[in-house]
Amino acid sequence: MKSLLFYKYLVMAVIIPAAAWTGSFSQGPSLPEGLRIETRQKTGKKEVPELPPGLGEQKKKQPEHPSLPSGLGSQEQKEPEKPALPSGLDEKPQAKEQKQTKTGTKKQKAWRLPIELDGFWEVRAGTRIDDDPVHDDISLAETRLQLSYDRMITEYLPRGQLQITSDFIYDAVENDHDDVDLEEGEGFIDLREFWISFTPVDFLDIKVGRQILTWGTGNLIFLNDLFPKDYQSFFLGRDLEYLKAPSDAVKTSFYGDIVNIDLVYTPRFDADRFVDGTRLSFFDPSSGRLRGEDMPVKASRPDDWFEDDELAVRIYRNINAYELAAYAYKGFWKGPSGTDPVTGQRTFPKLWAYGASVRGPVGPGIGNAEFSWYNSEEDEDGDDPLVKNSEFRLLIGYEQEIVTDFTFGVQYYLEYMLDHEEYENSLPPGFYSRDESRNWVTLDLTHELMPQNQLLLSLFTFYSLSRQDVYCQPKITYHYTDNWRFQVGGNIFFGDREAFFGQFEENSNIYAAVRYSF
Repeated sequence: MKSLLFYKYLVMAVIIPAAAWTGSFSQGPSLPEGLRIETRQKTGKKEVPELPPGLGEQKKKQPEHPSLPSGLGSQEQKEPEKPALPSGLDEKPQAKEQKQTKTGTKKQKAWRLPIELDGFWEVRAGTRIDDDPVHDDISLAETRLQLSYDRMITEYLPRGQLQITSDFIYDAVENDHDDVDLEEGEGFIDLREFWISFTPVDFLDIKVGRQILTWGTGNLIFLNDLFPKDYQSFFLGRDLEYLKAPSDAVKTSFYGDIVNIDLVYTPRFDADRFVDGTRLSFFDPSSGRLRGEDMPVKASRPDDWFEDDELAVRIYRNINAYELAAYAYKGFWKGPSGTDPVTGQRTFPKLWAYGASVRGPVGPGIGNAEFSWYNSEEDEDGDDPLVKNSEFRLLIGYEQEIVTDFTFGVQYYLEYMLDHEEYENSLPPGFYSRDESRNWVTLDLTHELMPQNQLLLSLFTFYSLSRQDVYCQPKITYHYTDNWRFQVGGNIFFGDREAFFGQFEENSNIYAAVRYSF
C-alpha cells in the first residue's frame, strides 16, 4: 500500500509541474524590451515588423490549467489551510526565489507606449565651413523630442480624429529658451499639429486647427503652394519635414463626380519663417554688407484675426493617368516684399495668385508642369520701388528611375517680373536693380542601396542660369534598424553675393544627426 501511494505521488509530482511548465512555454518567447511597441499606420513613420505567423496568436492563449498563486505547488492544494504567519516566516527559501523570478518576468513584459502615442528623439549638430564675420562657427546644436498623439474620436464626431504633435527642444545656439513663439517656432516648444477632423457627410471632410498643408507639383520649388515654409530650418540642416511650417487654418474638402475641391481658410496671416539674420547671415545689396544677428530684419506682420486672413482654393481631378489642378489664393506675400517708408520696417504686401498644374507619365518617367501669376495688389502698375512687382512663374520637371533604385530628376524654374521698365524708372539713383527674369535648373539624384534600401544617397542642386550661383544639398541617410537612423549632410552655397543663393555663401555648413523613433 505504501508503495502504491509512493508511485501515486511520484506521478503527480512529475506530471503536474511538467504540464504547468509546458503551458507557460507555449506563450512564445518574450521580445526584447526595446521592441515592445504597438504598430501604427502613419505616413512617414516606420513600423516595427510583425512577429512570425503564429507567435502573436499564441500569446493570447490561456494555459490549460488554472494558474496557482505564487509559491504554491500541486501538493499545497491538498494540504489543509493553516493560520497565516507573520510576514517573512511563511515562505520557504525555494518559494521565495520562485516569487522573485516571477516578479522579474513581469518587469520584462513591462511598459509599452499607448497605441495612440509615438514620436522620436533626435540629436543634431552642424558647423559652418566658411568664416562668417557675424556668426559663430557652430550653426546647429540641438536635441529634440517629438511626441505625436493620434486618436479616433468617432464617439463624438462622425469619423472623427484628433492629432497633436509637438516638439520639445533644447537648442544650444539659441539664447532664450523660455521666450516661446509658436509662429516663429522659437523657444523650447514647437507645436507642429493640433487639429480635429471629421466627415459630416460622405462627400465632405473638415479639418480644423494647426496643421501642415501642401499642394503643387514642384520638388523643393513652390509656385501655387502659398502655405508657410521654414527656410531657416531648411538651410541649417534640419530634417526635410521642417521645411513646412504649420498653418492655423480650417480645411474643407469636397469630393464630387466631376471635380474635387480643397478650400483652406486661415483667419490670421501665417508668414514664412524667412532668413532674417538671427541664425543665418545674408548679403544686403542696399547696405553693401552682411546682415546677421547684429542687424536682423525687422518686419511688420499683418496679425488681425479675420481681417488679415488668407483664402486658398484648389480644384483638381484625374483624367486617365494625369492629375490636373487649378489654384487661387488671396492673402499676402509670404516673405517680406515691401518696405514701410516711415519706419523702414519690411512689410508683407497684399497678393492675389492664380495658377494651374498637370502631372503624369511622360515616356518611361513622370513629368510635371505648373505655372502661377502673382498679382501684387499694392503695386499693380509696377512703379512703386518699395513694393515687389507682380510676377509670372513657370516650372517644368521630369523624373525617372534610370536603373533599379537610382532616380534622376530635373526641373526648370522661371521667375519673370512684370512691368520691369516701370520698376527700373522708379528706382532712386544707385539703388540695386533686380533682374527682369531669373532662371534656375535643379538636379536631383537619389540612390538606394543595401538589401532593404537601408542606405540612401542623395544630391539636390540648384543652379542659376541668370547669375551662375549654386546651392547644393548632399545627404547620406542610413536606417540601421526600424528605430535607429543616422544622417550626415551639408548645405553649400557659392556665387555672386547679389544673387539669390550667393548671398548666403558664408552660411555653408555640414551637419550630422542621430534619431531614435518609437
